[in-house]
Amino acid sequence: MPHDSHSAKSERRPFPGWPWVWVALAFPIAGYIGWIISGPIDTVQAALIGGALTAAGLAAVQWWAAKGALGRPAAWISSSAAAYAAGLAAGAALVGYDTNLGALALMGLVSGAALGAAQGVVLARQGNVRLGAAWGAAMPVLFALAWVPTTVIGVSVDNQFTVFGAAGAILFMLLSGLLLARFTPTSTWVA
Repeated sequence: MPHDSHSAKSERRPFPGWPWVWVALAFPIAGYIGWIISGPIDTVQAALIGGALTAAGLAAVQWWAAKGALGRPAAWISSSAAAYAAGLAAGAALVGYDTNLGALALMGLVSGAALGAAQGVVLARQGNVRLGAAWGAAMPVLFALAWVPTTVIGVSVDNQFTVFGAAGAILFMLLSGLLLARFTPTSTWVA
């Protein structure tokens, strides 16, 4: 049976819409909560605590905003919290807790790789292998890139936050939303 490109396009979900905007808002909020509790990310312990809290908040909002496309909430949120905590601890230690743009991008690459791998596995185990592979591959890039606008607009990154700020979060929200729309069939979205 020939592949009908028109029907393939109509089965894809459009951009996740207004609920996905909450993902951008969740970054500075969850990041601030994680940072207030953990303190500056200048030790492995601070990175583990702050990373876990930040990612749990972000993952909860992602799961809600994706309307079922990310699978079961417990798996998504717990794997995100554990992976980002480990990734942030490894990435921050790798760059010596430095906060110049190159160090932050490398830290984002490492923390995004850990997060993307864990989230990708969750998606694949729940039956969405294509989204899992794409999501896992995109997270290191998105987390590295998102530090650029955060740093360029003058956010005090020397405060050693757990995650990039609102400017980076907008970039992340737009690109991850497009990725989600591209690799998620409409049948996985709850109306």
